[in-house]
Amino acid sequence: MNIKEFLSNKKGASGIGTLIVFIAMVLVAAVAASVLINTSGFLQQKASTTGKESTEQVASGLQVTGVTGVNSTDSENITHIVAYITPNAGSSAIDLSQAKLFVTYNGVSAVLKANESAIDGTSGTPDVLSATLLSNTSATEYQVVSLQDFDGSVAKNQVINKGDLVAIAISTGQVFSSTKGIPTRAHVSGKLQPEFGAPGIIEFTTPATFTTKVVELQ
Repeated sequence: MNIKEFLSNKKGASGIGTLIVFIAMVLVAAVAASVLINTSGFLQQKASTTGKESTEQVASGLQVTGVTGVNSTDSENITHIVAYITPNAGSSAIDLSQAKLFVTYNGVSAVLKANESAIDGTSGTPDVLSATLLSNTSATEYQVVSLQDFDGSVAKNQVINKGDLVAIAISTGQVFSSTKGIPTRAHVSGKLQPEFGAPGIIEFTTPATFTTKVVELQ
């Protein structure tokens, strides 16, 4: 073999080696690109889902528009309170049957659940604080009364959505049985916590005297 043939064979061997290395690099790059594409797609979907859930969590919630107390004729204490609840602006529908009501007074923190059935008061009621509407309250349950419910979601499934207004009745006489309700100059705090979203806050101090049966508290 002369020198010219040797150099020609050497160049051919080098070319095959380079081709093999090139193909290997292409395959590695393809695998890496596939992994990156799959990972980026998964992360994008995850971020989209997380963003949607975060937006729903932040935007949704309940707000308390007022709290009224009942001073019964045979007691100097507030034996029932009614909180008026409406969803926040832009809130998703909220299932009140799954919401928990936390109420704290005099070192006692009670957790109440919703009564199994809501009372439909959309046609009007002469007294939202009447004994009939408050009869389903107990030491562990609060009563939902729909006051404004165009689609009937509250009366049917206790689901509150845009435009709805409900009354939440609480028997403080049974919840705080040791004091037979809430006396004068007492501080009460609480919140109606839905499954997701911001809770409706209840916080008030009862007046120095109860001059009427119905007392505006918040």
